[in-house]
Amino acid sequence: MRVNVTINGESRQADDVWEGESLLYVLRERLGLPGSKNACEQGECGSCTVYLDEVPVCSCLVAAGQVEGREVRTVEGLADGDELDPVQQSFVDTGAVQCGFCTPGLVVAAHDLLNRVGKPSDEEIREALAGNLCRCTGYEKILDAVRLAATRGETT
Repeated sequence: MRVNVTINGESRQADDVWEGESLLYVLRERLGLPGSKNACEQGECGSCTVYLDEVPVCSCLVAAGQVEGREVRTVEGLADGDELDPVQQSFVDTGAVQCGFCTPGLVVAAHDLLNRVGKPSDEEIREALAGNLCRCTGYEKILDAVRLAATRGETT
């Protein structure tokens, strides 16, 4: 089947897609968007989080057939050309990126939080990021990144 979807503001199509193929697979392997990571394939780690119609979802759990005619925004789509979104830049500035495998999902989750709650408390940050697993950082630098992004203003 052919899937027509808007990704990061651009109309895209993928051909010869099996209906049960995951959105994550389509993004990475068919459309060349490697930002979202394939870690658990069970929706447990958050590494593949993207926006689907402006709602964060684990793309490994979304069947490609479900995205026909919808809008997807990946971690790549948060940047404005060469200018990183404040959340992305804050992750870089605080050293919250180590191996980088969990980073895309954490960035999308933090981006969503800051769009909903401009100046979140530490408890709100922890709750918003609870579905994302990181094995490298111990989370403190990630929390620092979200706090910093909150002080930098609006996300895109």
